[in-house]
Amino acid sequence: MAYHSYLTLYWAFYLSYLLSLSHAQGTTSFNLPFKAVNLGAWLVTEGWMKPSLFNGIINKDLLDGTQVQFMSTKLQTYLSAENGGGTNVVADRTSASGWETFRLWRIDKSSFNFRVFNKQFVGLGNKGNTVAVSRAPGASETFQIIRKDGDPNRVRIKATNGFFLQATSRTSVTADYGGSGWEDSNPSVFKMTIITTLKGEYQVTNGYGPDRAPQIMKDHWNTYITEEDFSLMSSKGLNAVRIPVGWWIAHDPAPPKPFVGGSLEALDNAFRWTRKYGMKVIVDLHAVQGSQNGNEHSGTRDGYQEWGDSNIQDTVAVIDFLAKRYANNPSLGAIELINEPLAPGVTLDNLKKYYQAGYDAVRKYTSSAYVILSNRLGPADPKELLPFGRNLNRVVIDVHYYNLYSNMFNQMNVQQNIDYIYNQRASELSTVTTSNGPLSFVGEWTAEFAFNGASMQDYQRFAQAQQAVYGKATFGWSYWAYKCSQNHWSLRWMIENNYIKL
Repeated sequence: MAYHSYLTLYWAFYLSYLLSLSHAQGTTSFNLPFKAVNLGAWLVTEGWMKPSLFNGIINKDLLDGTQVQFMSTKLQTYLSAENGGGTNVVADRTSASGWETFRLWRIDKSSFNFRVFNKQFVGLGNKGNTVAVSRAPGASETFQIIRKDGDPNRVRIKATNGFFLQATSRTSVTADYGGSGWEDSNPSVFKMTIITTLKGEYQVTNGYGPDRAPQIMKDHWNTYITEEDFSLMSSKGLNAVRIPVGWWIAHDPAPPKPFVGGSLEALDNAFRWTRKYGMKVIVDLHAVQGSQNGNEHSGTRDGYQEWGDSNIQDTVAVIDFLAKRYANNPSLGAIELINEPLAPGVTLDNLKKYYQAGYDAVRKYTSSAYVILSNRLGPADPKELLPFGRNLNRVVIDVHYYNLYSNMFNQMNVQQNIDYIYNQRASELSTVTTSNGPLSFVGEWTAEFAFNGASMQDYQRFAQAQQAVYGKATFGWSYWAYKCSQNHWSLRWMIENNYIKL
């Protein structure tokens, strides 16, 4: 009897152990390589992907980071921050480049700060003149852009002293004009040229302002990606999603203005839905304080790349928050520490210092989730992170491949684009795919390319080539993106219209 009791207890213990082991493996198992898709423009806004999100903003062409130039209609010369900033504002240039370009910081629908080339702000001097010396904008650095009815690029610029800027001579720009009128001879009239715009998270939330932005963003998060999308993704053979998030998510529900709370709840929903449909989540820190690349998807206010050593501690804190929150969630596949840091602004030393601290933050909470290190864009060796990554466990190197953004691709026909994938991209991927180091991941690619007039069959062949080559990445690939207003960037559209088969 005692022997049978012993056997009963033994088998009960053993079965319990197997069940617990099975459960543990179920929470950390990974069906590599991943076939994934990026949920871009959902929790980090990218206006080119969903332009309609900006439709309700007044003066939506004058958002934060918009680069503008002002030409005096009287003098036919441009306003300029002399020496790029640090001294007077003048109007002595007959052509415009960097010193003649101002980046807007939007205060409200018509009030702005003007940031100059060397990052100072235009303001009022002691004698009514205009200067660009302040590093922190205040009341004297705030101006209204008054646009002419019917001709919005004909403007006058009003200072906080109640007067308008006027260019009385090439060396004198003062804030002391009290008259009116829009004639060319009026020294307070300028022709405004918009050089470039940004449409990211900062622009949409600051554009709508604190009264409207919370509801606008909540409606977007609740409708752009839903549970139905996860069901569809899973049914089509995708087993993971890469979800871009911004640093402000760690401060939810009350992040620093102008960002608004609510994206964390949407990310929680994504974890719930991926678990339901048997998928994994790659949490991608896409936007960090200071901006790692100056692009609108980095959460930047004005396009300057300013992330560096002083930002590392705050960025690690975001990773710590995400790892702590999701470490025990069975859907967590990986945390990507930063998206697309740009060389040379982001130095390799600073990046490795951050990657080590971010890796340690993740490992405090989980030993099974992968940690993804994004390669630097720009002039950087694609192999530069391999020696560093070999000293870490369950680490992935992320590379992004687009047959776009270079004049080289503009000259290629369809077959040359396809050959480029099979030859050059295959070679590039092999350099970061090693047997004794980190796994490799093509974290972004798309079936869009620079050739105009491509047929459906051309897109199919181009997509098939990329799937064949990127399928050799040991961690997998992730298409950019799941939804987009431009069809060939939208994996859902491409699948539903038989352009891509997984």
